[in-house]
Amino acid sequence: MLEYIFAFFVGGIITVIITYFELSGFPTLSRLATMFPIFTWLSYLMIGHLGGPKTVADHSLFVLLGTLFAWVPYMLVIHFCAPRLGVNKAIGLAILVFIILAIVFVNIYQKA
Repeated sequence: MLEYIFAFFVGGIITVIITYFELSGFPTLSRLATMFPIFTWLSYLMIGHLGGPKTVADHSLFVLLGTLFAWVPYMLVIHFCAPRLGVNKAIGLAILVFIILAIVFVNIYQKA
């Protein structure tokens, strides 16, 4: 249980730091920090500790393929729609696209 509490607080702290850097004149640092796989790193440390290396390897393949299938389109929708629709609508649309593609991906992955 302690691992979950630790991950919760670290995730929150990192989110606040990234937002602070973006709005305080350090957008490059914020964007690099956002690209850094901190959440997967922490998750894989815990998954590896609890489930072992095979579990981490299986999880990482799923995430890699899912990223290409659902995350990349999600980011493209935000990139192209935010200037046209506004931030909230672009994120809402992007989340909808992500959810639909993620469901399709999970169904394909489970059948393979």
